Amino acid sequence: MFNKSTRWLAAGVVALFVGAQACGDDLTLQPQSQITSGNIFNDPGSYQAFLAKLYAGLSVTGQSGPDGAPDINGIDEGFSQYVRGYWQLQELPTDEAIIGWGDTGLPELNTQTWSASNVFTAAMYARIFYQVALANEFLRQTTDAKLASRGATAAVTTQVTGYRAEARFLRALSYYHALDLYGNVPIVDENFDISKLPVQAQRADVLAFVESEMKAVRASLPAASTGAQYGRASQAAVDMTLAHLYLNAKVWMGSDRSGEALAAASQVITASGASLDGNYARLFGADNNTSPENVFTVPFDGLRTRTWGGMTYLIHASVGDNMDPAAAGIDGGWYGLRLRPEAVDRFAAGDARGAMIQTTGRTKAIANVGSSNNGYALLKFKNVKSTGGAGSHLTFPDTDYPLYRLADAYLIYAEAQLRSNTGSRATALGYVNALRTRASAGTIADAQLNLPFILDERSRELLWEGMRRQDLIRFGQFSSATTWTWKGGVQAGKVTESFRDLYPIPANELSANPTMKQNPGY
Repeated sequence: MFNKSTRWLAAGVVALFVGAQACGDDLTLQPQSQITSGNIFNDPGSYQAFLAKLYAGLSVTGQSGPDGAPDINGIDEGFSQYVRGYWQLQELPTDEAIIGWGDTGLPELNTQTWSASNVFTAAMYARIFYQVALANEFLRQTTDAKLASRGATAAVTTQVTGYRAEARFLRALSYYHALDLYGNVPIVDENFDISKLPVQAQRADVLAFVESEMKAVRASLPAASTGAQYGRASQAAVDMTLAHLYLNAKVWMGSDRSGEALAAASQVITASGASLDGNYARLFGADNNTSPENVFTVPFDGLRTRTWGGMTYLIHASVGDNMDPAAAGIDGGWYGLRLRPEAVDRFAAGDARGAMIQTTGRTKAIANVGSSNNGYALLKFKNVKSTGGAGSHLTFPDTDYPLYRLADAYLIYAEAQLRSNTGSRATALGYVNALRTRASAGTIADAQLNLPFILDERSRELLWEGMRRQDLIRFGQFSSATTWTWKGGVQAGKVTESFRDLYPIPANELSANPTMKQNPGY
């Protein structure tokens, strides 16, 4: 049903169910049902198709990709794509990535100088709550009462019950991203009265909602990522989300829950069915769906998920100047993304992860952000199969986005062990050294295992995987404590205001909902 080659065929079906787009109005407004007594919900396959749209909302941008009928108005359709928006907010303001384009709003992400009117922070907020709105509508239309009124068989009702668990997982996943990026946001579920304005919740309450939803649906999902159909929710995906929630709980709610983070990560390690991939490069190539290390991915397909966001953006924008596009399995580079020198300096000679850094014809220093040869390139993501040869399309990659993989669970365990003194320090050291051995980076001794090392090792192992901003905030190093190239808008870097640890609530959301309050500093 939802395998990589077929699941996206139903991506446009949501047009039959909902009629609202996120635009310059209330971004948390729920889509209005267009269902009538004679419509396609009388076909059991409609539920499957609608669920497919919920998953597809993480990869596609509208009803007719790559552009032409967007879900999100007010911004270039490719800019509004979920993975692209999330990745940019997690990577561009950090010491890992920088982009040379001058599109309105992008330079401010590079330098941590954005305002409340930044179009990229607003577009991600809209995308998150569009996903929430779709999930809520799906849940409204799949209650036992609704199914009974349509004469659903017992088999269909059982099947749809499983779909509801997946819809709740996807909604909670988006709320996890919302509480990380924006803090205090409204909690709107399927029972919310859409004639009323949603009330802004405190960050701790949003965390509690995500936690409760994840725990509530866990038992209804396949026990392991290897037991779920590819790209779909599993208990392992729930456990990874919980591990991140608990690891960041001290920032988000003021309580240290590192011991719970360790337990959740341990559950992934022992019960997910995932295993470390001996071929690190395969994790980021056109056939990375075959990697045993994946826990939860956002699938992309060159024939069925054509978008200017997602992996199309990450791969094309990483290629430029004297780089050969064919080596990345694409038809041309976009001359945009590069590494900041601080990220380069974390790699020692011989580390295979650092071998993905492209230096020829480039300067490590970035004197001019707009010069595409200022800054080393990173060819980590490719549209190339591990067996050789490009993916199915040279413009739109087959490479999937690895939202969660086992290596992350290893590093969460190690960090949580150091923070909580629970679990086993020897086990934590073993997990870190397993990753370093795979990378030919050399093992470390027990005395070297400390929190600063873990922060650096997360950057080496998870470079450009959308983790860095969250990691830096958790370690107190994102805004006011440390500097790096072009942070604060100067080449040498300078500290920024601590309020930038959160992004602003979009101005049009505030104007549409006067009960909402802006995050401090904006």
